[in-house]
Amino acid sequence: MSLIQINSHCYYYNSTVNIGYITDGTTGLLIDTGIDTSSVKKVERELHRQQLPLTHLFITHAHADHYGGAAYLQKNYNIHTIAPEFEAAILQNPKLEPLYLFAGNDPLPELQNKFLQGAAMQVDTEVQQGELKAGTLRLRAIAAPGHSYHQLCILAYDILFAADAYFSSDQLSKHKIPYITDAEAAIQSLKMLQDIDCKGALPGHGVYEEDFQATVQDNIDYHEKLLVWLDRYIDQPVTHESIVASMCEAYKVNAPHLSQWLLYRTAVSAYLVGLIKRKKITHQVSDFKWTFYPAGS
Repeated sequence: MSLIQINSHCYYYNSTVNIGYITDGTTGLLIDTGIDTSSVKKVERELHRQQLPLTHLFITHAHADHYGGAAYLQKNYNIHTIAPEFEAAILQNPKLEPLYLFAGNDPLPELQNKFLQGAAMQVDTEVQQGELKAGTLRLRAIAAPGHSYHQLCILAYDILFAADAYFSSDQLSKHKIPYITDAEAAIQSLKMLQDIDCKGALPGHGVYEEDFQATVQDNIDYHEKLLVWLDRYIDQPVTHESIVASMCEAYKVNAPHLSQWLLYRTAVSAYLVGLIKRKKITHQVSDFKWTFYPAGS
């Protein structure tokens, strides 16, 4: 797949994880790097072929599939790297990702892989939501929590690089229970995206769409469907472990390995967090088990 041009300034490399690119001819900003060196090398070759500059890197959030190729770029280019605050701590200390997925225990060797732990990288500038300068480029960083704690999207030249604030409809169907950390925050971020004035958007997984609002609405509807399922399931006291198992079985997810199961455990917990925030359920520790109850019981 080659570098796809969206307009005179914005491009993207469509792959399992999209890599965005913005340039004004002087500054060249890469948005995310894919999961490993081989991913970003494909983009590197395209930039060289088209004689496009590469001066800056922006990492949208600290999940290994989005920053795995960053260390290679930093080793081979004089590149200025920008990342969201908080996320930057994980980017520079990648073991934190398997550490938090493993509930704070030292990660087992099987969790220290490129899917959960990319190569450590350096962050030159940590940013928050707001106007952003990258060389000669003027950008807008937009906070979109829910998939990652301090994920930032980038808006530039009327194009929204949305990272994992939303997924393509195919990705929703593929993963069945999408990876998020807080369902209510994810839904609020999605609603915010619908109000952004731009000509089109690129998700972290999927294709560029001008009518991206329809796909964003699909995401909202999908999250709401999972919340309804979970709310109905918790009609009596039930433990966290049972909820995770039952929801994964109901949606027929594939998680034969510990790393996959940990990701789904986090995703299911995100919907529990959403229901707690909506005051649909309550929770407490009972007989040393984290237990959930219908509201009012």
